[in-house]
Amino acid sequence: MFDNLSERLERSFKILKGEGKITEINVAETLKDVRRALLDADVNYKVAKNFTDTVKEKALGQNVLTAVKPSQLMVKIVHDELTTLMGGDTAEIELKGRPAVILMSGLQGSGKTTFSGKLARMMKSKKNRKPLLVACDVYRPAAIEQLKVLGQQIEVPVYSELDSKDPVQIALNAIQEAKAKGYDLVIVDTAGRLAIDEQMMNEIEAIKKAINPDATLFVVDAMTGQDAVNTAREFNERLDFTGVVLTKLDGDTRGGAALSIRTVVNKPIMFVGTGEKLDAVDQFHPARMADRILGMGDIVSLVERAQEQYDEEEAKRLQKKIQKNQFDFNDFLTQIHQIKKMGNLKELASMIPGVGKAIKDIDIDDNAFKSIEAIIYSMTPEERTHPEILNGTRRTRIAKGSGTSIQEVNRLLKQFDQTRKMMKMVTGSKMAGMMQKMKKNNY
Repeated sequence: MFDNLSERLERSFKILKGEGKITEINVAETLKDVRRALLDADVNYKVAKNFTDTVKEKALGQNVLTAVKPSQLMVKIVHDELTTLMGGDTAEIELKGRPAVILMSGLQGSGKTTFSGKLARMMKSKKNRKPLLVACDVYRPAAIEQLKVLGQQIEVPVYSELDSKDPVQIALNAIQEAKAKGYDLVIVDTAGRLAIDEQMMNEIEAIKKAINPDATLFVVDAMTGQDAVNTAREFNERLDFTGVVLTKLDGDTRGGAALSIRTVVNKPIMFVGTGEKLDAVDQFHPARMADRILGMGDIVSLVERAQEQYDEEEAKRLQKKIQKNQFDFNDFLTQIHQIKKMGNLKELASMIPGVGKAIKDIDIDDNAFKSIEAIIYSMTPEERTHPEILNGTRRTRIAKGSGTSIQEVNRLLKQFDQTRKMMKMVTGSKMAGMMQKMKKNNY
């Protein structure tokens, strides 16, 4: 997402490179290109114009410090305005009810049912909630079955009434069920249509009035561009929803909806779907998204994902093994599994500042670890623990067993050996640094 916009903005800022100061002429030329970039990214015309007008006003009112180049100052101003455009502060969802109730709304095909499952998983794992999913799409049996499958995958119960065609009563009964069985969060998945119609809007209005949810979320497919903004406006007029969920941000979308929707409906983007997997959902952070649009990466989100997989006791155990040069292929396999749990490899790499542009045209296969895992799984327990015993005969057997070549096995063993040496060196230097610090402080 946003790759084309990022490229276009970078080209726009080059106009100011080499300029000694910001003038009305070079700012106008830069912002003309910025406006074109935003429009090409499917940003609403009025939003794009207001954005560039604000940036121009702020840029011309700035005195460029000798230490700051005009192009750097323009990037800073555009970054701040992009952050403001997308909502400024990160919007938190407030859930005060017992049980708290979240009502999902949106068109059919927007990813509403899938997101309901993702949200339930997020609330369960990160907020220690006990959720209950509710199937209120009485028109599509497949939607009820889909929600049940998702519920099984994340181990969250699903409330449904197959014989009922009254979504209002189903939602009310589900809340009573939650109260009786101790669920503290109810997520109500409602019916969607291929287009907005009066029956659909009346129905979801009736559900909202009956259950009085803590939050109403509008789910929209980011790939629908400006249609997403128009649909959001119509839903907001009828439902006065709490916030927006943008799905399919990992697809080939120009991203304009994310930049326009906040301004047009004056409601925050709260969550974004970034893939098909049930853990591919993030809270929306405007400042971090501005970083990524301007090619600055998103190291904070990367660290947060790593922390989700971080186990302090495991880290201590691993550190001791590294210090004793006992890091083995079992540990290596554990590290691979933790990286895979963090999400799409290309997306993770793009969060590192400066890397996003470099890998834009490189296809990073999510199955990149498969051959490595196959090689390790083809080793005996003793071989994994003591890699030094892997002679030529053993390597040939492992290559055949893993469906790889002897060259691939040799390459992995060489890389593993280099990794082990580097890890020992890094850990050793850390320990030496700590010892010096303790001596300095007379411990």
